[in-house]
Amino acid sequence: MNSPMFSRTSSNESALQTNRVLRNTYALLSMTLLWSALVAGVSMAMNLPRPGIIITLVGFYGLLFLTEKNKNNSMGLVLTFLFTGFLGYTLGPILNMYIGAGMGDVILTALGGTALSFMAASAYALTTRRDLSAMGGLMLSLFVVLVVGMIASFFIQSTILHLALSSLFIVFSTMVILMTTQSIIRGGENNYISATIALYVSIYNIFISLLSILGIMNDD
Repeated sequence: MNSPMFSRTSSNESALQTNRVLRNTYALLSMTLLWSALVAGVSMAMNLPRPGIIITLVGFYGLLFLTEKNKNNSMGLVLTFLFTGFLGYTLGPILNMYIGAGMGDVILTALGGTALSFMAASAYALTTRRDLSAMGGLMLSLFVVLVVGMIASFFIQSTILHLALSSLFIVFSTMVILMTTQSIIRGGENNYISATIALYVSIYNIFISLLSILGIMNDD
């Protein structure tokens, strides 16, 4: 039988580990967001072309796979910055397109909306006693819908479909933030690199989706 002293020690160690993962995740997330913004700024200043769909997909999934594979060694950090830097580069041409169309205010609104969404979802996940893992089934169904919708969008050019997909991406990404954050504080996620990547991609998707929705709504 475990002694009370042993139980308290184990509990304290678990709490320290959770706090360490949470602290490291938010520190790395902050650095990657700043790094990504810097790369996006350079991409905009140099007026770099938008990468094609093949380069984007290979870069995204290739770097994502390598980062996850190396999450337990020092290369994981290097690949994390390569991955977020690559996504920052892809943002540059997109932002230039909005600025060129006179929609600079849309970018600021999307940034504000993304920040509010992340802070609200994180605050809820940190304070709620609800077990958010129950959303797993719904997230899987939503993921399938998104994949089917993205495939359909290659063949069907529809503003309504585009708006629906962007809205679903925001919902899905917000759910990822909720589940990832709660998983950290409950000890389910103990790798801060994996947690950072999940949160970063969710923030990126929310921002891109809000840009798309606001851009369509402001298109004359």
